[in-house]
Amino acid sequence: GCFWCLEAIYVRLQGVLAVHSGYAGGNTANPSYEEVSAWTTGHVEVIEVTFDAEVITCEQILEIFFAFHDPMTRDRQGNDVGTQYRSAIFFTTPEQKTTAEKVIANLEEQHIFAQPIVTEVRPLEMFYPAESYHERYFDRNPDQAYCQAIISPKISKLRAKYSGLLK
Repeated sequence: GCFWCLEAIYVRLQGVLAVHSGYAGGNTANPSYEEVSAWTTGHVEVIEVTFDAEVITCEQILEIFFAFHDPMTRDRQGNDVGTQYRSAIFFTTPEQKTTAEKVIANLEEQHIFAQPIVTEVRPLEMFYPAESYHERYFDRNPDQAYCQAIISPKISKLRAKYSGLLK
């Protein structure tokens, strides 16, 4: 959930070739932002990440996901509430599924989070691109209040904790 935040993180990582905001996991073809936000389609706000596995691994991609995303709450990310904000990983290969399950199991074993991880791990059936105004939202709107309050601190955390992975 919350594609603006995650897109802003992933576009800054070495080995990430492309990041696209969109919708997945629902039951309506070509949903709009308004439909998804009305909780009628069952879709999640997602990002599609294309990456060079020689530079950044699937495991690193997922570790970043869990470092910048709340996997403990259903249908919520911070103050953003709704089914479109549920925590979900959509895989395209059996290897990605195995990696996601392994990363989650490791995080649970280490008790990294105060509550159990509720992240769904599901096959990607269809990815629908979001409207163009969602693409690179943070980079195009850095002074917008949401970006300043929510995304900017995540970018600062990324620079501080993961500088070796940055472009």
